[in-house]
Amino acid sequence: MSAPRKTKTKYAVPELGRSPNRRPTRVAEAIRGELAMLFLQKVKDQRLFEVAITKVEVTPDMRSAFVYFTCPEVDMKAVEAGLASSRGFMRSHLAKTLDLRYMPELLFKYDLSAVRQAEMDQILREIANERQASERDNQGDPES
Repeated sequence: MSAPRKTKTKYAVPELGRSPNRRPTRVAEAIRGELAMLFLQKVKDQRLFEVAITKVEVTPDMRSAFVYFTCPEVDMKAVEAGLASSRGFMRSHLAKTLDLRYMPELLFKYDLSAVRQAEMDQILREIANERQASERDNQGDPES
């Protein structure tokens, strides 16, 4: 009698499906770091001086990289035009620096998380001000 043979499964936990591939995450972090240095040191386009890269997401097939950025909302159209015009330069620089077999296509998207965070901060400030006002009203009112 032989011992039961353990089979290797491609699933980490049956309920959760396939374990995520870590390579796109590592490539995304490398792209984010290189783009940040590129914006600081080599990009001379005036429209891109105030751009900040917030995060990069690379698709599992490594064909596309979504680059999320923030900038002052006043210059939004100019920044998008500047990013579109310098996309090829950035991609060729990344290809030389990161030494990847295939460099993902860079797709720039405005990161709305900063806008949402500012809205939430404003709402929380309003709630705090209303609480303080109601507490002052209750302290001055002896009936409560």
